Amino acid sequence: MAGHQIVGTNLFSGYSCQLKQIATWIRDCDEPLFERVFRAYPDVRLWNARTGVVPQRIDGLLLTGGFDIAREYLRQPVPDPGLIKEPDLARDAWEFAIVPRALEQRLPLFAICRGLQVLNVALGGTLHLDIPHHDNLKFQNIQPLRYLNGAALQIRAVNSSHHQALDQIGSGLEIEAWCAADEVIEQAWLQKNPFGLGVQYHPERDPLYQPLFDAFVDHLRNDHP
Repeated sequence: MAGHQIVGTNLFSGYSCQLKQIATWIRDCDEPLFERVFRAYPDVRLWNARTGVVPQRIDGLLLTGGFDIAREYLRQPVPDPGLIKEPDLARDAWEFAIVPRALEQRLPLFAICRGLQVLNVALGGTLHLDIPHHDNLKFQNIQPLRYLNGAALQIRAVNSSHHQALDQIGSGLEIEAWCAADEVIEQAWLQKNPFGLGVQYHPERDPLYQPLFDAFVDHLRNDHP
């Protein structure tokens, strides 16, 4: 597997069995955001498959935001190919290969925006290929959510920067939150994993969401001591 390391402020130190290893694919434009987030966890290293080699032994999987999943990987008809924006086949191939491995090993998993869509499709689900009014709040945390009773991780108002969303839910996912205005799915939980959170919004963009990353890293430490 391919990958570039992000750990604290040190991006280029090598593999260490003393650190928790997270496999991911992060766009160049998003690297500074995730560097800021993970600076809080000096015992955790991100390996970015976009730019180098990811070790075989990993402790968790982070599926991040990006452009649309290519139609070849979707489980539904695509009546208008123009609805699929800037697909990346190399990324799709890597993510759809590693998700089943992470699920089989019951690794802690955090899926963000496109990442939640990848997880849903990998589990047999489908997508709304184009939705209105969800691509204009990139940094404004003002979209109210309606949560399922008992959802452990709740952010009452979030940002919004996507034009696709979950439709039919994949096997093993439970919906935890919807947009209060139009019922678009905004958060889901992977039922059979010790930790499996998926969000349609972008928690890497604001310290408001750091508790979500704290919960992910806590399970990373405790599930794989």
